[in-house]
This record gives sequence, structure tokens and C-alpha cells, in this order.
Amino acid sequence: MGATNRPAAGRMTGGEAVVAALAAHGVDTAFGIPGTHNLGIYAHLPSYGIRHALPRHEQGAAFAADGYARVTGRPGVVLTTTGPGALNAATGLAQSYSDSVPVLLVSPGEPLDHPAHGNGMLHEVKDQSAALAAVCAASNRVRSVAEIPVAVAQEFAALRGGRPRPRHLELPLDLVDAAAEVRPAAPVPVPAVRPDPAVVAEAVRVLAAARRPGVVVGGGARAAAAELGELVRLLGAPTATTANGKGVLAEDDPLALGAGLHHPAVREFLADCDAVLAVGTELAPADTWDQPLHPGGPLVRIDVDPVQAVTNAEPDVVVVADAACNIRELEGAVPGAPPPGADRAARWRRRIAAQARDQGERYLPVLEPIAAVLGRDGILAADSAKVCYYGALSNLPRYRPGGFLYPSGLGTLGYGLPAAIGAKLARPDVPVIALHGDGGFLFTAPELASAAQLGLPLPVVVVDNGGYGEIRDEMARRGDPVHAVDLPSADLAALGRALGCRGVRVEPGGLAAALSEALAADRPTVVHVPARD
Repeated sequence: MGATNRPAAGRMTGGEAVVAALAAHGVDTAFGIPGTHNLGIYAHLPSYGIRHALPRHEQGAAFAADGYARVTGRPGVVLTTTGPGALNAATGLAQSYSDSVPVLLVSPGEPLDHPAHGNGMLHEVKDQSAALAAVCAASNRVRSVAEIPVAVAQEFAALRGGRPRPRHLELPLDLVDAAAEVRPAAPVPVPAVRPDPAVVAEAVRVLAAARRPGVVVGGGARAAAAELGELVRLLGAPTATTANGKGVLAEDDPLALGAGLHHPAVREFLADCDAVLAVGTELAPADTWDQPLHPGGPLVRIDVDPVQAVTNAEPDVVVVADAACNIRELEGAVPGAPPPGADRAARWRRRIAAQARDQGERYLPVLEPIAAVLGRDGILAADSAKVCYYGALSNLPRYRPGGFLYPSGLGTLGYGLPAAIGAKLARPDVPVIALHGDGGFLFTAPELASAAQLGLPLPVVVVDNGGYGEIRDEMARRGDPVHAVDLPSADLAALGRALGCRGVRVEPGGLAAALSEALAADRPTVVHVPARD
């Protein structure tokens, strides 16, 4: 929590009330860009001990807050000005919504008495709150300075309870510098959602009867890694993960099958199971690559979101609860003597790994040195790029929740670098690497300047296939004219140097040395790796 040298109650402006409430909820870092309408918020950040990270675009702020939230498990905070500032953040917020990541955007909005049809004021948007509500879980607009502490407490209660998704808090700009008496609101305790004992008993009956159980884990189990590891051992159940569940079960665990539900061998494994437990996952088409999963036995789903629990695959047993809470209940009820699972897992793991290596073979010379320098605790911030979804997803092992940041679902380009900035600020003690293709890298390349200003020893590996390689391939498969996908060769290392970073161009064989040097540097390093398809 940020320290404060100001009173927590009394007369204060709307801007100070927002910052005081954020600090009271443990916010220590905010990502954003100051503008004409939010200066009354920015004025108070230093006094309340909130560190500010300055991106070069508000989309980068939202991606960085997303990365910060995934690594810490706490809400990331974005500050923008009205109109274009808030709307620039929308893509990042939509990605957070898709991946169930808690991010709070705080922005000014039009004045309380703004005309319904507008009057052409600076940064005017027809309905800013409605626009952000369309990509967030909710957008809420306060009506008075006195309301602000309660409004912030409500936002954090929503961010920390149930399914985490981004939210927007709008402060009418005429309240930013208006002063009023303010009463602080304490953070709201958010109890875990506990399961129905009768439903738990039914889930235990199904799982205990299985001789060939299997488990699928999604990002909703990130906070339940220890409990999950114990449960899969009690069940003797080989376990596969989604992209956002990667690392929840360490990928060198004897029961781990790794990440990537799209591999045919994963579908065959699940069809061979006589019961499947799915924890904190949508079983989404974005994870299965539009190939539905068909478990060979009853499906038990655990999810805090009752709507998600019946999406994409109809379960035989639905347990609506927080993952950690429910898993502890299951552990206490599952009988001992599980079926042998390690040998079965090893057989399936060999099949899945062979398919993963075939799919990602061309990227292994890049991924192997990355894995070596990351070690067990490092973090890879991956972009939506071929080297990431064909390569790193299933071929770069991770061992901790939050060790693999990836824009699943929405699949936006440009996520990797700013997410890596957020991750590195959250975990300065571990190595963090951003991994991009050249097309996606250019979406947010100006954030190199932000990382340089922060002095982050951050390798940014760009695997250059000369454009939008995936779309190029799709055009060819369709028999369409292949055009509008090639990018002229650019000196990306020189671009990095121009923005205050180090920059090197290496062949894959030189990557290990380049990464070691980058992690020891006093600034980011662009590592440009040519690898044309």
C-alpha cells in the first residue's frame, strides 16, 4: 500500500479523493498519461505514494496494467484523460475482459451538466461511459465528490469478487478540482464463494469412481496452484492446461501434460478419460482452436461464474465456487488410493509433446535459449504471433502461475512488450522477456521508450518473418491473392537504439549470449531475429 502524508478524511477535491481511495485499497502503481482533464488526479499521486509508469500510448497503459495484474493477482490501475485517452485504452481493456483479468480504468468524463447532444467541448465523446461499458464488465459514473470513496470501494469489491474483469470509473471533470467533505470507505471484505456440500459430494462420487481421470485447468485456477497440485495427485489425474492456465501445475510435474488444448492428442486423451474435471476454464474455441472437446466420461466443472460453467461443454456436475475453496473441499472428501497416473501421464505427454514439437519445430532454436535464461521463475510476455502460439505455448515450459502472459481470446497484437513492462515492475527480482513477431511488435514499439525511461533490463525478442505471417498463410490456404501482408525489412535493432534501448540483430545461434547480456543491461534490449517463413 502506498504511504500517505495526507489525512484520509476531511475536505478534499475529487481528484485527491480518488487517489486517497486507490491508496487505501493497496494500489502502489498506476499506468497512464496525464492530460488536460485529469491533472487534478495526477497532482496527488506522489503524496499518496503511488508510483506512476508513463507509457507512450494509453493502449500500452492498459496492456501493462493487465500484465501487472496477472503477475500480482491484484487489480491493475490505468489513468487516462477524457475522450481519446480513455478510448485508446479500450483494446487493452477488451483483452482483459476476454482473459478475466482485473483492471480498473479511472478517467474523467463530461461535466455533470453537459448538454445531452453535446456542445463541441475538448475531448467530447457522444457517450464515453457507454463505449467503455461495451468492453468492460461495467462503467460507473460518480455524481458527487462525497460519493468517490464508496464508488472506489465498490469497484474493488467487484474486481476482487467473482469472475475478475475490467471496470471503468468515470469522474465528471467538473468534480476533479471541486472540493467537498469526504468520508473514507474501508475496503470491502470479499469472502470466497463456497460450494454447495451436496454438489461437492456428487463431484467426489464421480471423480472417485474414475479409473482414468483427467483434469483441464484454465486461468481461473491461478490463485489455487497449491491446492490444484494436491488434488491432481489425490486423483492420480494427468492434467492439461489452457494458455492462461499454463504453469498453474508446474510443467515438470509427473502428472503435467503441458499447455495447448488444440493438439489432437489432448482431444484423444480427454476422450479416453472416464471422468474429466475442468477448473476455471471456458473450454473456449480460442483454446481448442475451434475443435470441441468430447470427454469420454462425466464432466465436472468448477467455476466461480455460473454462466461460464455451462458454456461450450455441458457438464454433468457444476460446482459454482472459488477454485481454491472448492478444491480444498474436494481434497477433504476424495478417498485415498488413487489410480496410478504418472505412467499414464508420461505416455500421453510423449504424444502431446511430439505434436507440439512438430508444430513449433522452426521456433525451437529461439525458444530453447529463452527457456534457459528464464529458469523456473522467469516470465514470458508473449504476443499473438506464430512463434508464441505455435512455439512457446506448448514448447516453452513454465512452472509458476503468471509465468506465461498471453493475449488469448481477443488475440490482440502488440500485447507482449507493454505487458512485459507491467510484469517487470511487479516482479523486478525475476527475469522477464517479451516475445513478438515483427508485425505485432510494430503495434506498440513506442513502448520501448517507456521501458527505457524506467531503466528496465528487459529483452524484447522480435522474430521477423517479414509481415503478418499467419494471415499470409491463411490467404494462401484459401486460394486468395496474397497481398497486404508483407512488411518491408526494417532495422528493428536501430529502432530500439533510437528509443533509448540497446539493439542487436542475431541469428538464433547467437540468441543465448544476447539474452544474457540483455538481462544484465541497464535498459531494454531489442533482439531482432530474422526468421522468414
